[in-house]
Amino acid sequence: MSITAEFSPELALRDIGEFKKGKRQREECVPENLKKNKIYKFLKTGQRIFWFNSEKFWGYGQMPLVKTDGAGKTSCPIASIKMLEATHLLINGKIYTKGKYKVIDVFKDADQIIHFNSCRRVK
Repeated sequence: MSITAEFSPELALRDIGEFKKGKRQREECVPENLKKNKIYKFLKTGQRIFWFNSEKFWGYGQMPLVKTDGAGKTSCPIASIKMLEATHLLINGKIYTKGKYKVIDVFKDADQIIHFNSCRRVK
């Protein structure tokens, strides 16, 4: 018997268009208008393990929020977030991870300026 878990150094969510098409739940997608200092809920399939890093280490407790198309491809970071909560649960017999994150900064220039070096926030 084994335990399958994925370690996630970033939060990768789908484009909000997937929710609008009825393909995903709202919490599985990047909110339409991300706002600094606002807290959002997320939902991911599978058992995800996120790094809850301390304020005094690596990037001041921040991690990248990216968009994904689900094929392992992710965008450059679109925001810096702080993970607040992550819980594993079963929904209709499938494993999910749900939680909350707080937006620290929103990057309008996501493809032009480097905001993270690996898991470390670049200021």
